[in-house]
Amino acid sequence: MNDVPRADSNIYEAIYDVVRSIPHGRVTSYGAIAKCLGAKSGARLVGYAMNGSHTVLPYVPAHRVVNRVGLLTGRHHFAPPELMQQLLEQEGIKVVDDQVQDFDSVFWDPAIELSL
Repeated sequence: MNDVPRADSNIYEAIYDVVRSIPHGRVTSYGAIAKCLGAKSGARLVGYAMNGSHTVLPYVPAHRVVNRVGLLTGRHHFAPPELMQQLLEQEGIKVVDDQVQDFDSVFWDPAIELSL
């Protein structure tokens, strides 16, 4: 039995739409995306969607999704793993030891910003 939803499922598209809405220079968390879509404990599902997003069109800025405290836990799904940090730094986000600095000031809450 496969517990991972198919990448073409409607929930994945909803996740990708939220991620595409994250503004340049901001980040959000797996859990915040799940919560805004009504799946409070669906952070892992969002992670699965991000893992499969690298070939999805239109582009999904998966580098803007971090864990609940700002750690780049998805970095090993980028090639090379340093790419996630590089993309964030190109947007003006400071990262030290795989941790987004000033996390509260760059955090974007989709439930508030998208009025969901």
